[in-house]
Formats: sequence, C-alpha cells, structure tokens
Amino acid sequence: MDRFEEVFERLERSAFRRRFRLGAGEREYVRAKGMGTIREHAVAFVGERLAPAVPRNDGKQTPMRGHPVFIAQHACGCCCRGCLRKWHGIAEGRELGAEERENVVDFLMAWIGRQMEGREEKVLPTPKPTTRRTRARKSPGGETPGLPFLS
Repeated sequence: MDRFEEVFERLERSAFRRRFRLGAGEREYVRAKGMGTIREHAVAFVGERLAPAVPRNDGKQTPMRGHPVFIAQHACGCCCRGCLRKWHGIAEGRELGAEERENVVDFLMAWIGRQMEGREEKVLPTPKPTTRRTRARKSPGGETPGLPFLS
C-alpha cells in the first residue's frame, strides 16, 4: 500500500472528486511533455496558487480544466486551501512549508500516474438524491391542476 492510499480511498467516496479523469487530450499532453515537465508545472502551480497563506481568489483559483495538474488538483482535494484542510489536514492561514508543498506535488503526480497507467479507481455507487415531497399546488380556481399528459 503506498503512502497515499488512505487519502485516495477517502476521495473515492466523494461523488464530486471521483468524477475527475484525464481525458484523451490530457493524456496525450502528459505523454508529449513527459512526467518531469508535468511535475515542474505542478510545482509552479502549487507554489503560485496554493502555497501562500492567503492565496489570491482562494476557492476559485484552480480552473476545472485546461491542464492535467488542474484536473488532478480537483480530483485530489488540492484545489484550494479549504480543500487542503478538509482532505489533507493542512491548516489554512499560513504559508505551506517546503515539505508540505512537496507532499502535495507528490500526491498530484501519483494521481496523474494512476490515470496514465489506466488504473481507474474503484467506482462506488453514486448516492441517490433524496427526494423532497411537495404538496400539490392549487390553481386559482381552487382545484388541483391535472397533469396535461394524463388527460
């Protein structure tokens, strides 16, 4: 079991986090650039967008697409300081240390590596949405309107 397995297992239980996958375009980009270059990009993105004590536009600083690292950040709960706190226990309001930055980058690269190997995570069933019961609305005349396709 690798050092990130516990966090990967928790992330798999999140319907939001587990929907992120590298598409064909992102996979080709990783193959063309190589994992070393992708790692350099991850180091830069984490340093610029995540490491400051109060990142600019925190909570909105990571695009949802456009680079494999961005997708990995969302899949891994490393997209903003709030998610880092929730998923990785890294406190907000202080700059990330060198070891924390390295761990975040290592985690992102582990996810990208899994995606490149075609190693899909276990897909757990998506929880069914809860249904709210609503009362039938009455029309201005006082009667409950019928459904037009049942008439």
